This record gives sequence, structure tokens and C-alpha cells, in this order.
Amino acid sequence: MPIWLVVLVKSGILLFVVITTFAYAMLAERKVMGWMQLRPGPNRVGPWGLLQPAADAAKLMLKEDLMPRTADPLIYRLAPFLSLLTAFSVYAIIPFGASSAGTWAIGNVNAGVLFLLAITSLGVYGISLGGWASGSKYPLLGSVRATAQMISYELAMGLSFIGVLILAGTTSLDGIVNAQQRLWFFIPQFVAFVVYVITAVAETNRSPFDLVEAETELVAGFHTEYSGLRFGLFFIAEYVNMLTVSCIASLLFLGGWNAPFGWTWVPGIVWFLLKVGFFMFFYIWLRSTLPRFRYDRLMAFGWKVLLPIATLNLLVTAVVVAVWS
Repeated sequence: MPIWLVVLVKSGILLFVVITTFAYAMLAERKVMGWMQLRPGPNRVGPWGLLQPAADAAKLMLKEDLMPRTADPLIYRLAPFLSLLTAFSVYAIIPFGASSAGTWAIGNVNAGVLFLLAITSLGVYGISLGGWASGSKYPLLGSVRATAQMISYELAMGLSFIGVLILAGTTSLDGIVNAQQRLWFFIPQFVAFVVYVITAVAETNRSPFDLVEAETELVAGFHTEYSGLRFGLFFIAEYVNMLTVSCIASLLFLGGWNAPFGWTWVPGIVWFLLKVGFFMFFYIWLRSTLPRFRYDRLMAFGWKVLLPIATLNLLVTAVVVAVWS
């Protein structure tokens, strides 16, 4: 079978799995938040509400797609697709497990972490262009705020990666996972792990860092003027990014598909999915618990607290590794 056909089949299967996971992650969030807030959550469409994602998808596709007269038609239409494209592109190199035949991934890139940082940083363009192309001041302010927030937190996030790379001695994702067979990196890199978890919430614009969608100031932020399917694409990109940062946390800090306590009788991909599910639950828990930060405090926290801590952790890690080696 030609290699391009194998890659195409893998991509199609993975795309279906990711979209399905997004749909039921959204349902799980509404169910979990309902449980935490003492309300039932979705329970009308299908048994236990399991068909609610299908009903939401049909609603978004059938809703009228409006565009402001002052909008830039081309960029207004392309911005949601750009956000979605960057969100899905990351899964081209994310490994989900390993076997004797090799790693379960579409592509095995030696500079996997660098590829991740490069692709995820492009996601801000979809948000920026969407707010600017709408031709309205409130989406523009929301997109500028989102850009400032994402750039500031990406610096601390990138520094939290470097300590892991120093310990693993590689930028390959499967190499980093293999380096954690005896000791998961969240133990020696606990500070970097905490920094990453916080910056991942801010990177995905999730509560309590969802300042780009502050209802009291900016209505809905950068996607205020979007409706119908195009709004749905931004919505999908946000949830897929949440799934992405959960996968990265599992790979870099929690051993990926490596089993804890030597419990190798459970397949590695099951452990990987359990770790990703734990982070997804944690983000839902945060949204149900914490209030939204004020924007100036959020930015000050990123620049004056997280960035110095991540830098200090990197310096200490480099010194310890240099001395011990």
C-alpha cells in the first residue's frame, strides 16, 4: 500500500476520533458542571442526553449565517477555518501509544515539541483576523486582548517545556515518553508542571482566564459577529485545543502511555486516555469553581509571576543536570 494512502487513512480515522471526542467532551462538560451545580444537565435528546451533541451540530448548521456589512468578506470567512486548521494540525505528530511495530502516530517528527509550539502559536491568527475582519470595535478589542494574553502565556509555557527537554535529551515526543519509563517528569519538574497547567488554561481561553469573552466588557469577544456554522468552528477549535493541551501534559509530564506502579497488564493507550481525561475533568472543575480574573491582574500574573518562576526553574534544572552529569 502506498505511504500516502496509509497517511490519508490514518488522518481520516484520527479526524473522526478527534471530532467525536470533542462532541462528547462538550457533553461531558455540561454533565459534570450540572453535577457540580446540582442540576441535571442535558437529558432530553436521546437516552441520558447522549444525542445532544448531534442536536447541537444540526442547530449550528441550520442557523442563519449572518455577516456584517462592514466586514471584510474573505478574511471574515477564512478566520474560523484558520483556527480549526491549526487546532487539528497538531494531531499529525501526537503519539497515542506504542507497540512492537512502532509508535501510534501519523508522523514521528524528531523536533516534535518545536512543531507543537510553532503550530499552536499560529492559532492566534485566526482569533486576531476574526476580530479585525468583523468590522466592529468590540470584536477587535476582544481579538487584541486574546492576542496579548496568548503571547504572554506562551513564553512561560515554552520555558516550562525546556526543563523537560533537558532531562529527556530529545525534542521527540515519543523519545520524551520513553525517557519517563522509570520516573515521570512531573516529579523533578513539578514547578514546570504547575506553570504549564496554568498557562494551558490561559492558552485555551478557558475560565478563569477567559478574558477574551468577558460579557461585561466585550459581549462575546472576538466572535461576537459570528453566527451559525462559522461560530461553531471557533467553538470546535477551542475544545480541540483543550484536548491538545491535555495530550501534551500527559506526554511531557505524566509519562504518556507508560503505566504507573508497573501495571503493564493494561494497554498503554488506555493509560494515555485516562491521563488526558483527568486533565479534561480538571479544566471543567476549574470552570465550575473559580471566578473570572480581572484582565490587568491576569496579565500581571503572567509576566510578573509565571515567567520569572519558569525562568528560575529552567536555570536550576540546567545547573543540576550540568553538575550531576
